[in-house]
Amino acid sequence: MTEETTPETTESSEIVKAGPVSTWLTENGFDNEALEADTSGVELIKIEADFLIPIASALFAYGFNYLQCQGAYDEGAGKNLVSFYHLVKVTDDADSTEEVRIKVFLPRDNPKVASVYWIWKAADWQERESYDMYGIVYEGHPNLKRLLMPEDWIGWPLRKDYISPDFYELQDAY
Repeated sequence: MTEETTPETTESSEIVKAGPVSTWLTENGFDNEALEADTSGVELIKIEADFLIPIASALFAYGFNYLQCQGAYDEGAGKNLVSFYHLVKVTDDADSTEEVRIKVFLPRDNPKVASVYWIWKAADWQERESYDMYGIVYEGHPNLKRLLMPEDWIGWPLRKDYISPDFYELQDAY
């Protein structure tokens, strides 16, 4: 007999099963929400901004010693900004690498989150780029300033509600 797909069975398939890292965090008292794995099968975890440093420190102690990527994106005009962290366990004797992605959802009117620079030095320029393009303030970053845009630039160019200026003043062009 084959099982038919009914509205009841499709509704229950939308529940996301916690992956090994999310389960480990929960077992150790760290509040998190498991998200559906990405297209590569990498576990995604949503955490609150206030808990980024304790959870990042715990994941570092758990073996996630490499910050492969930190970045940000805009969910859309009027919606949240997201700061994400792709962590990898780098070891000599591993059969395969273990990866996890952490996402922190931030309000666009006051996007602030603690810097993970003091855990993973690779966050230095990556957090600066997220600040420069989206306006996310990484509190505690040792040198949070514009990286790609001029220091006097107004606005955050990769936000979906950003309005490009009609003209650009060329100074010292000659």
